Amino acid sequence: MSVTEDQLVAWFEAQRQLDPRRFPIGIGDDMAQVRLEGGGSVLITTDMLLEGVHFDLASATLEQVGYKAMATSLSDCAAMATRPLAAVVSVGLPPHFGADELKRVHEGILRAADKYDCPLVGGDMTCWKNRTPIVINVAMLSTPATSGAITRSGAQVGDCICVTGLLGGSLAGRHLDFEPRVQEAIRIARSAAIHAMMDISDGLASDLRRICWRSGVGAIIDLERLPISESARRSVNPVHSALCDGEDFELLFALSPDDCLNLLKGWDQPVPITRIGTITDTGKVQIRTADCATQDLTDRGYDHFSHGND
Repeated sequence: MSVTEDQLVAWFEAQRQLDPRRFPIGIGDDMAQVRLEGGGSVLITTDMLLEGVHFDLASATLEQVGYKAMATSLSDCAAMATRPLAAVVSVGLPPHFGADELKRVHEGILRAADKYDCPLVGGDMTCWKNRTPIVINVAMLSTPATSGAITRSGAQVGDCICVTGLLGGSLAGRHLDFEPRVQEAIRIARSAAIHAMMDISDGLASDLRRICWRSGVGAIIDLERLPISESARRSVNPVHSALCDGEDFELLFALSPDDCLNLLKGWDQPVPITRIGTITDTGKVQIRTADCATQDLTDRGYDHFSHGND
C-alpha cells in the first residue's frame, strides 16, 4: 500500500508523545523547539539533499550544491520567523572525490552562511566505497526573532492567505540560487500578527494543505491572483507550475484581513507580498477561477514517497 510523506510524519508523531513543557513544537512543523533552563529556547531543523533528486551535477556546480543545502535549512528558519544561530553539515562523497571537490562544496556552504549570518560550526565527512552519489545534510539551530516561533497550526477561518515572491518554474535554475526569506519573515512577523506560516518547498498545492490540516481549516485560492514567475509562464501549464513545481522557498502565511491590509499598505521591500486566497471552514483546499467557479484542488506538489510526481 502506498503512503505519502505526510502520512508517515503523522505516524511518527503518534508513536511518542513529547512533553510540551520541554518541547513546545515537535514533529510536523518546519523546525522543532526545545525549551532551555532559564526560560529560553532553541529551534532545530535538518535537511538532506540527494544527488539525482535535489540537484544534478550535470547542470549544477559543487558550489551551487553547497549553497542550496545551506539555503534550504535557512528557509526553514524563515518559515517560522526565527533567526539562524549556527549549522553543522555532514556529507557522503563519491570515492573519486578529493579535497578540491570538497572545498568547492564548502565554498557554497560558506556563501550562504556568511550572507545570512549563520556560522558553520562543525560536521562530518565520509565516502562511499562503491557508490557515486553525493549526499549532503545540514542541521541548523535558530532562535525566535519575535515573541515566539510561528507554526503551521494557527490559521483561522476568514484569514487572508498570502505569499512572498513569485511561484513556479524553479527547475529553470532558481532552485539552485534562491534567496531564503529570513529577513522578510522577521519583518512580516514584526509588522502583523501572523497566525500560521511555512515555506513553500513542495509546491503551494501541497504546502497549503499542510497548513489547513494542522489548523483544522480549509482554503480557497483565487487563481487570477497567483504571482506566477516568468519561467513558469513559459511552461505548458503556468497555473499548474505555480501550484505544484515546488522549491519556490517563498513564504506562505495566514493573517486577519485587517492585519493583511495594513501589512500590504506598509510593505516597502523589494520582495512582493500577494494575497492569493482565504481560509475557510470547509476542510477542503479549493480553487476559484476568473468566472467565480469553485472546485476542489486535486493537484499536488512533490512527495518523496510518491512515484507519480511530474
